[in-house]
This record gives sequence, C-alpha cells and structure tokens, in this order.
Amino acid sequence: MKKSIALASALLAGSLAGTAAAKVPEAQTNRLGNDLTPIGAEKAGNGGDIPAWTGGLTSVPDNVKGEYKAGELMPNPFAGDQPKLEITSANMGQYSDKLTEGYKALLTTYPDYKMKVYQTRRTCAYPEFVYEATKRNAQVAELTPGGNGVSEGIMGFPFPIPNNALEVIWNHTLRYRAFKLTREFTAAPVTRSGEYELQTVQDEAILQWSDPSKKRAEELNNISLYYIANTVAPARSAGSVILVHETLNRAIEDRKAWQYSPGTRRVRRAPNIAYDNPGTNSDGLSTSDSFDGYNGAPDRYDWTVLGKSEKFVAANSYDATLATYDQLIKPLHLNQDYVRYENHRVWTIEAKLKEGTRHVYSRRVKHLDEDSWTMTGAELYDGRGELWRVQELHGRQSYAVPLCNKGAEIVYDLQAGRYLALALQNEGQPINYAADELNADRYTPAAIRRLGVR
Repeated sequence: MKKSIALASALLAGSLAGTAAAKVPEAQTNRLGNDLTPIGAEKAGNGGDIPAWTGGLTSVPDNVKGEYKAGELMPNPFAGDQPKLEITSANMGQYSDKLTEGYKALLTTYPDYKMKVYQTRRTCAYPEFVYEATKRNAQVAELTPGGNGVSEGIMGFPFPIPNNALEVIWNHTLRYRAFKLTREFTAAPVTRSGEYELQTVQDEAILQWSDPSKKRAEELNNISLYYIANTVAPARSAGSVILVHETLNRAIEDRKAWQYSPGTRRVRRAPNIAYDNPGTNSDGLSTSDSFDGYNGAPDRYDWTVLGKSEKFVAANSYDATLATYDQLIKPLHLNQDYVRYENHRVWTIEAKLKEGTRHVYSRRVKHLDEDSWTMTGAELYDGRGELWRVQELHGRQSYAVPLCNKGAEIVYDLQAGRYLALALQNEGQPINYAADELNADRYTPAAIRRLGVR
C-alpha cells in the first residue's frame, strides 16, 4: 500500500498543474469499482488501522433506527467507540508524520488543545447513479483551456483518477451534494475570551452539475450552481441576502453575484463576493473563497500535488453536531471532547499565488479525503509566508441520502487568537437534500429583493 501511495503521488506530483489533461485510458478507468472505489479511492486498507472500503453507509444503520427521525439531526452510529489515543503538545512528536502543519500549530499554540483519535470508519458512499456518471467522466471529462472550467463531464466527480492538482480541486468543487437542497446554518465568530453572537442564515442551492436530466456540461449554460443566502438573525443583520450564479468555465464569464441591503432596500451587483474579500458573516476571519473549504475560480494560483499520505482528520464527527453551542464553542478553540479524528488517506495539494495577481493568502496547502474528495483541512499563509489561518472541516456520512459531506467548518486565526465556526446546524434542522420545490427561475435579483423585506 505504501508503494501504491508513493507511485500515485509521484505520478501526480510530476504532472504540471497546467491547463490540459489527457482522458484516462480504458484500463485505468476499469479500476473504478475494482481495486479503486467507484470515485477513485484506494479500496484496500493499509494492513493496520485503515480498513478496506466495503461500500460505506448507504442507509440508516440498524443501531440508530429507533433514534433517527426524518427532519432531525443524525444520531451517532458509533457512539460506543472509545478513543484509541489522545494527542497533546506533550506527545505530538510521536505522531508527527500523521499531523498536518495546521494541527501541529494548533497543538503548540494552545496548551490545552488535544485530538482524540478513534477507529477509522470508511463510511462514505453515494447513490449508484453517481458512480455510473463518475466512471463516464473518467473517460470524457476534460479541463477547459487554462484549467478554469470542466467540459463534457456531468454529475458526480469529474476526475476520479486525476492527472494534476487542478483536477483534484475540481473534484472538491463539483463533488456530489445532491441536486437541490436547503438548510439553515449558524455562524459564530468567536473572540479570544470565548464570546460570540450567532449569525443565522437560511441558504439554498440548485447544483446544476448534478442535474439528472443533463447529459454533459455543455447543457448547463455555463452555470454550475445557483445559490441564495438569506441572513435572518440577529435583528441588525436580518434581511441581507446574497445571490450567486456560479459559472462553470470562468474563462468565458466570471461569477455573477448580487446583494440586497435592507438599509438601502436596493439590490446591487456584488463582484466583491469572490476571492479574498471578507466572507459573509465572518467578522473578517475568513475570505469569500474559503467558504466550503475552497470555492470559485482557481485562476490566481499555480496548483501542485504534494502527494498522498495518511493523516489524522476530523471524520464521522457526529457528536460535534449534536452538542449545544454552549457545549461546543469555547475560548480559543472548539471543545475538543466533541471532535472525532481518524486516520485517513488524503491528497495534499498546494496553491501558490501567481506572479502579478493578488490575494491575502500567498500560499494555501489543502488536504482532501480520498473517500469523498471533500476538503478536510487547510493551512493558509500570509504575504510574508507565515502560517496565518488553519481550516478544519468535519466530514461525515449523511447515511439516509446517502452522500458524504461535511458538518462544521472552522477557521482558526492563529495571529488573532480568534476563530470562526461556520455551517453549524447543532440547534436547528438538518440539510434537506431533496428540495424539489426549488426552480432556477427563483434565482433572480427581484426574488432576493422580496426575500429581504423585513
């Protein structure tokens, strides 16, 4: 397995982060569902603490059927698991090879920070039609010139056997998260002393890339995603609404965005909802393109694959979602008793700012779980090359759908001693992954003006 990882890392690291990628040969495509999972992960275990993938959790587990009710948060199917080890600043040296630079920084910066590592559970799974589309994508999907878009593919993961780092980041960006969904989430910008004011947002999306009626990317009118985010609390922020039409090929057209302000009662174009502009409801602790780990055009960076390795990541962290906000949110960092870590194989890619472009992050190192292509963490460096912020995303399987997504997104600002807890659903409703009532006609400036009226 180590040889397999090393070979794959060498092949990808040797690829240019560049602009075009050859389609995967048939012999390689046929590995999907055989020695590789249907989306391209190593199916075999590591002979130790990483088990083989055997299909993941595709339905509500028997041990939680009595507790689980549609419309409620998912019970933890592994509530009986006990930590196998606990990492602190005192013993972190023993596990250095499995700690990202971000976790090393958190462990050394905050004396009481700890990581409880549990048995690895390879729960990720998707519907069969996603697997079928992903295999087709391996044969036909290509990066557009410059790497700023994807052509021919549709649904699922565009590059299950990637040739370069741009294909890896597009796997994250276009990963399957259902077709139409709604949710209500909370953001908590936390001060050094642990004080916070909850920001509540109702958002919704039509992920056109996952439209089951489409056969290829060229049918999407160059829009991969329609998105609305409506801030409903606190009262002084309520009524602020953003609308995004996310383009699939940014070489043709940039992201289109609008914002309704209840103060002016006007809708304005919002080109600032992109790149390194402050993220909505982030209190300046994150950037627009850090939402969901990373989003938007990759064109300001040169991308490189650093390799594939085993790392401790936040995974199957159901308890972090089931805790109350007062239990979870503490000064300097989350209450680490609620966060579950496991040993997973991850792809690590690096983005370095291109000469002649600007961004507050000069370098970004991102880690993606092989079982879902979902970003699980990142290190963000300032213009001096110093580590500034650390991202942590809590992966978990939505077993009733089924699909593998994430819960909370955390951004630790090491220089300010503050953090942002984003995408929290702990005291609300779970994501509705079957929001069939949504229609593309709704995603207009006029519609968000009506939403924003208080």
